[in-house]
Amino acid sequence: MLARTPRLPPHSKTVAPAKGAEAVDVAAGLHLARAKDRPLVRALGTASEIGSWKSLLALSAGTYALGLLARDRRLAGAGRHMLEAGILAGVVKTSLKRTVHRTRPNVLMDEGFYARGWSGTSVGPWQSFPSGHSALSAAVACAAARAYPEIQAPAYAVATGVITAQVLRGAHFPADVLAGAAIGIAAEFAVDRLREGHRRPER
Repeated sequence: MLARTPRLPPHSKTVAPAKGAEAVDVAAGLHLARAKDRPLVRALGTASEIGSWKSLLALSAGTYALGLLARDRRLAGAGRHMLEAGILAGVVKTSLKRTVHRTRPNVLMDEGFYARGWSGTSVGPWQSFPSGHSALSAAVACAAARAYPEIQAPAYAVATGVITAQVLRGAHFPADVLAGAAIGIAAEFAVDRLREGHRRPER
């Protein structure tokens, strides 16, 4: 059994999902998470922790360090790019979580209430939007694939698995993971453009 969600923050109140896109998103999230308590989905959720910020930043930093030690410029460059993209994605997603709050699907399913609004909160069950696992997984996968196109398929497959698991386990609604993935992709692209600008010779 999950622990009861702490009381609502002072600035929040229980609401009904608005009609339209939000209602569709909530309904889809509840439907996709209907098996969240089954052993297979729980195991998938545990495995998806490879997409946590601690795991991915450790992987990125480790890749960078290994590249430096091995004097492998390509590997070191990949690790640095993964690290920078992951950090930028993390900063953006954290900023959004501190700006808005939204309860996770498992709160609605297990405790019967849904809340969203301004501003953000540090209470985990109210940090559904956006998905941090999705943001960092997408950022790091895109960075790795850019450096090593030959691993593009498995890198994207792992990231997709992590992102999908967040919905199936009831941790995020579909819109949360889509927003997170978009943040990760944009962060990696921004870091690559910035690095490209630094590499471009002056005229």
